[in-house]
Amino acid sequence: MEKNPPDDRGPVHVPLGHIVANEKWRGSQLAQEMQGKIKLIFEDGLTPDFYLSNRCCILYVTEADLVAGNGYRKRLVRVRNSNNLKGIVVVEKTRMSEQYFPALQKFTVLDLGMVLLPVASQMEASCLVIQLVQEQTKEPSKNPLLGKKRALLLSEPSLLRTVQQIPGVGKVKAPLLLQKFPSIQQLSNASIGELEQVVGQAVAQQIHAFFTQPR
Repeated sequence: MEKNPPDDRGPVHVPLGHIVANEKWRGSQLAQEMQGKIKLIFEDGLTPDFYLSNRCCILYVTEADLVAGNGYRKRLVRVRNSNNLKGIVVVEKTRMSEQYFPALQKFTVLDLGMVLLPVASQMEASCLVIQLVQEQTKEPSKNPLLGKKRALLLSEPSLLRTVQQIPGVGKVKAPLLLQKFPSIQQLSNASIGELEQVVGQAVAQQIHAFFTQPR
């Protein structure tokens, strides 16, 4: 594992209300959707796709990345090993890439402990990125991106969607679980007994197996 990726050269300066974007996104639908709503600065040679601040970045896994295999994992690990960065993983979960999503989810959330936010398209991703930039402008005490206890609770709708994909959970049980365990990290560390109090024995065992079974 590399602990010093090429762009790990110290904090990247990100002016307030701006995003520093990897040059490869210039002219993309994602960048075009953000134009006019937020200012983009393009820079070559970045491991992350977007810097929200000098400490927080986004790694974007496209539909093509997922279908192509596990090549995306190296970038995630490099950012995870960086002392300077907190990485958020945004992934295109589409009909074509859906079958590959569980492996990415386990690797990102369980193995690396990173935030994972699924989106249906680059248009939806642009809205999410803009929302995250707005979160960066909040006071640190009110910003869930910077709070240690809530580090994995970024966007309730996106978090709900992730929890709903756990076998046996769905749209009804996900909100109940998040009331008791407000982050993926807390949910993954919950015992079967604690889960049973919320969703019953059968579903509790399914959730526990999802987080503990080997990939």
